[in-house]
Amino acid sequence: MSRNDEPQLGRRGFLAGAAAVAAATAVPAAASIAAAPAAAAATRPNVLVILTDDQPKHTEWATPNTVAWLTGNGVRFTDGHVTTPLCAPSRSSIFSGRYAHNHGVLDNGHPYNLDQSATLQRALKQAGYRTGLFGKYLNAWNVADNPPHFEEWLLEDPVVYNDGTYNDNGTVRTIAGYSTTVIRNRTLAFLDKAATDSRPWFAFVAPKASHEPNTPEPKYADTAVPAWNGRPSVPEADRSDKPEWIRDAGATLADAQALRTRQLRTLLSVDDAVQAFHDKLAALGQLDNTLVIYLGDNGYTWADHGWLKKSVPYLPSVEVPFYLSWPAGGLGSGTTDNRIVANIDIAPTVLEAAGITPNWSLDGHSLLGPYSRDHLLVEWWEQGVHQAKSPHTWSSYLSRTKQYTEYYKLHTDADGRPAGTGAVAFREYYDLVADPYQLTNRLYQASPADEQALGVPALAAQLAADRTS
Repeated sequence: MSRNDEPQLGRRGFLAGAAAVAAATAVPAAASIAAAPAAAAATRPNVLVILTDDQPKHTEWATPNTVAWLTGNGVRFTDGHVTTPLCAPSRSSIFSGRYAHNHGVLDNGHPYNLDQSATLQRALKQAGYRTGLFGKYLNAWNVADNPPHFEEWLLEDPVVYNDGTYNDNGTVRTIAGYSTTVIRNRTLAFLDKAATDSRPWFAFVAPKASHEPNTPEPKYADTAVPAWNGRPSVPEADRSDKPEWIRDAGATLADAQALRTRQLRTLLSVDDAVQAFHDKLAALGQLDNTLVIYLGDNGYTWADHGWLKKSVPYLPSVEVPFYLSWPAGGLGSGTTDNRIVANIDIAPTVLEAAGITPNWSLDGHSLLGPYSRDHLLVEWWEQGVHQAKSPHTWSSYLSRTKQYTEYYKLHTDADGRPAGTGAVAFREYYDLVADPYQLTNRLYQASPADEQALGVPALAAQLAADRTS
C-alpha cells in the first residue's frame, strides 16, 4: 500500500470545532454536545464501541449501569437510528461511515463485499492505534479468516450463547462458557495491556445479546422483568393499508411479551460487562479520555403490526439506543441530544476525535460538530428472490414528522448485488406527529390530489436522489 493510500492525521484543532458548535443554530441548545472544548483532551482518545445485536429502544431497564455511565457522564441521543435494519449491513455502516448502497454489504450473506481499505479500523491502526475486535463481526464471515486491520481479536462464528467457536488471534477453537462473559473477559485483557502499552486503542465489542434465541446467563434465567402491555401498534386492528407480508403477519402481544422478557434477561449480562469495562478504565486512569459509543445494530418490533422481527421500515425496527461519553473531549456532563443521528455517524465521529482525515468518502457526519440533518435515508434489500412472507427491498425517507417508503421489485443475487426490475411495488406515508405508531398509511387509496397535498412527488424525488448519493 502506498503512502497516498494511508489516512492522513488531521491538524484541525478541537478548539475551533468547539467554537463552531457553540456558534451553530441548527441544533437546539439542549442538544448541542460540544459545549465544552474538546481541546481538553491532552492526547488522542481511546475508543470503545459497544454494539449489541437486535436491541430495540425501551430496554433501558436491563442496562442501568450502562445508562448511568454513558448518559450520566455523556450524551443520550434521543433519535438514534440504523440506516439498514439488518446485522451485516448495519455493522458495515459502522465500520465505513457509509450507507449500504455505498459500502456494498446489502444483505447478511456477502460480508466480503465490504471494501476493507475504507474502514475505521484500518484508519485507526495505520494512525498508530492498537485495535481489537471481540465477539460478532459480520454475518457469513468464515471463522477461519482473520478480520482485517485488527491487531487482536476473539471473533465468534457461528454466534451462539454458550460454548462458542472462536477465531482466537488466528486459532479456531471452542471456548466453554457464556459468550457475553467470554467476550467481556477477553476485552478486559485487551484493556489491561494499556498499563504497559502507551498507544491509544480501539476496541469493538459485539456480544450476541439480545438476538434470538435470547438465552440468558443461568443466574438471570428466571429474573422477573417489568410488565409490558404493548402499544397501539400491537396489534393493529386493521392492516389492510399495509403491504402483503404485514397483512399476513400473525405475531401476538403474548409473543412480544415473551420475546421482550428473553431479550431483557440477556441484556443484564451485557450491563455487567459494561460495568466491568467502566471499572477497568477507572483503575487504569483512562476513563476520562476514552470515547465510548454504545448502540444496537438494529431495532426490533414487538409484534407491531403483527411483525415480530426487524427488516421493516417501521420505527421500532430502525430506532436504537444510542449513547456517547468522552469527558476529556467535553462530553461528560450528562446531556441530551435531539438530532437525528445514525450508525453512519460513528466512523466520522471517531475519526475526528482521533484527528484523522479519512481518504474515502463518508455519508455520515461527526457528532462532535454542529451538523444536523432534517431527514435520514433508511434502506433494506431482500436476499434472494421474493418470498411471500418477506418484505420487498425498500428505501425510506425518515424525518421527525413524516416517513415515506417505497418497496421495489429488487433482491440481491448470488454475488450480493441488486437484481430485478426495480419497479415500485408498494408505497407508504405516515404522519409521525398525528400518527406516531404508524397505523394509517396515507397513500392507501390516495388520489393524485391527495399525494400532491402530502408532498409525495417531492419526497419521491428526494428519496431517488438519496438512494444514489
